[in-house]
Amino acid sequence: MAIVVELTCYPIKGCAGVPQSEVLLTEAGLQHDRGFMVIGEDGECRTQRRDPRLAVIRPAIDRHGTRLTLSAPGEDEVAIDIDTTSARREVTVFGTPYLGIDQGEDAATWLSRFLGAPSRLVRVPPEHDRVTDGWIPGTCGYADSAAVHIVSRASLDGLNERIAEAGGAPLPMNRFRPGIVIGGWHEPHREDRVRRIAVGGAELGFAKHTARCAVTTVDQSAGVKAGPEPLRTMAGYRRGPDGATLFGCQFSVIRAGKLAVGDEVDVIEWDGPPPGE
Repeated sequence: MAIVVELTCYPIKGCAGVPQSEVLLTEAGLQHDRGFMVIGEDGECRTQRRDPRLAVIRPAIDRHGTRLTLSAPGEDEVAIDIDTTSARREVTVFGTPYLGIDQGEDAATWLSRFLGAPSRLVRVPPEHDRVTDGWIPGTCGYADSAAVHIVSRASLDGLNERIAEAGGAPLPMNRFRPGIVIGGWHEPHREDRVRRIAVGGAELGFAKHTARCAVTTVDQSAGVKAGPEPLRTMAGYRRGPDGATLFGCQFSVIRAGKLAVGDEVDVIEWDGPPPGE
């Protein structure tokens, strides 16, 4: 039986994840997921590709969803009231324009000091209506491409076996920053063939396979680049038709609802015949 074994929300794009035991899945993904992002002076998002220290910035949102606290090693915390009403400004995610609400000088000063470069924090406006593409389209906040990223534990186990065969050390799941981790499947990459799933009170539809980038080489606990893995190993067996290295899948939200660790994952539709257990 397939079940949810991990749920992780990433309130600020590129920053540390917040483990959840239960969470509301909204049309845009896990509640608060990628609802904020750090931008440079030009309005373009900062990511771990260029700023790996983002990984150790830990955001916390209070239960009312009105106050955000930022913490990081060696830094005093800063807490701000979340602004959803101020003037919108232009921001970009890999060159695609969106709008954001600047979260003020306290957050900007803290981030600029920690990252060593002028930075500001913005929030998705309430009217944000981004449409994502894929097999089943949907919406999301400032995520790269879709509302929910899903990886199975079996996929990571299979990858780590290959890395070990080459003399390398196993990698943790957080290198891939998934929102939902599924356990109970014995075959690696079974998520590649899922097209619709029901889990908890929600339903999700396949959007696309996830193309991996240099963020997977960042040690998420230290905020530093840590060598060629897993890209080196994945390049040998996980190339897509266009040459991209694939691991995990992106899903759109068909029906919002509550999710919890331990929820059974019911595959409603497969790509092709259902696999044998």
